[in-house]
Amino acid sequence: MENLSIEVKLTKEPKVKPASDQLAFGTVFTDHMFTMDYTEGHGWHDPMIIPYEPITIDPAAIVFHYGQTVFEGLKAYVTEEDEVLLFRPEENMKRLNRSNERLCMPHFDEELALKGLRKLIQIDKDWIPKIEGTSLYIRPFIIATQPYLGVAPSKTYRFMIILSPVGAYYKEGINPVKIAVESEFVRAVKGGTGSAKTAGNYAGAMKAQEVAEAKGYSQVLWLDGKEHKYIEEVGAMNVFFKMDGKVVTPELNGSILEGITRKSVIELLRYWDIPVIERKISIDELYEAHQVGILEEAFGTGTAAVISPIGELSWNNANLTVNNGEIGALSKKIYDMMTGIQTGRLEDPFGWRMTVEL
Repeated sequence: MENLSIEVKLTKEPKVKPASDQLAFGTVFTDHMFTMDYTEGHGWHDPMIIPYEPITIDPAAIVFHYGQTVFEGLKAYVTEEDEVLLFRPEENMKRLNRSNERLCMPHFDEELALKGLRKLIQIDKDWIPKIEGTSLYIRPFIIATQPYLGVAPSKTYRFMIILSPVGAYYKEGINPVKIAVESEFVRAVKGGTGSAKTAGNYAGAMKAQEVAEAKGYSQVLWLDGKEHKYIEEVGAMNVFFKMDGKVVTPELNGSILEGITRKSVIELLRYWDIPVIERKISIDELYEAHQVGILEEAFGTGTAAVISPIGELSWNNANLTVNNGEIGALSKKIYDMMTGIQTGRLEDPFGWRMTVEL
């Protein structure tokens, strides 16, 4: 399958590109997209790059009724030398296949998908914004397309990649955000789909987000679904805490998404010889750490925002201010290093970057 040629059909009606300093997140899309189809018994076939356009799909398609869909998110950056860089894209394709496995969806050839992504970026390279804080957001996703109302895995699928020039994900930027500890809803449970990147996880999280935003918070801190005691994620991000000189993050347990930024931050901290521990962390432990003055920093990690510092946590009618509501020195150091590697401003000692040949 990796030897399949990718057909290219260029648009005859290029769009007007938005100004780089006016970009929001995920509201405009480039001229082209990558598509590939799967048919049971035939496998993946017909990889193409075509003009960005609406798709026609049967109303009975399984994706609409039983949520058989997975997705990824990554970014492309342009350097001062006009090189286009991707950050660990092979990790995204590996994770997409792991999500496929959990949702009973067929594996795809990761090299072919990366080939299609690189070709798509080559074609739409002029859409990559160049000012600081901007990037080209990349959304690969797969949907079940078979028209069938029986509860069973689809026999047909479509793989697509779309591109969107974006500004900062959070309007606060790198400034610390206020977070509410979620006391009613849960994001995922062990044995569920929390470790897969699938749409239902995000739909189920929206109510808690809505309630938190109405109260003036940027996001929620999720607790585990069984004991409602152990910290799992913050919003749609992994979460880290610096306590008494050590960095602690919840261990992967089957309900937490294995974030690529999370993985990179752990590797970076170990490279710096900063103690980092993956283990269970209870909300009571965090509260106690704050009370005795050893909760030094807290931050979320994810593709969209990279690092999102936490300045305040609200739990049980108590407001826990972290580092005087300011970004911590370690959070800033991680952010600067990560974005420096991603954008080509700094050396990449890990081999994380992939250059897109133009």
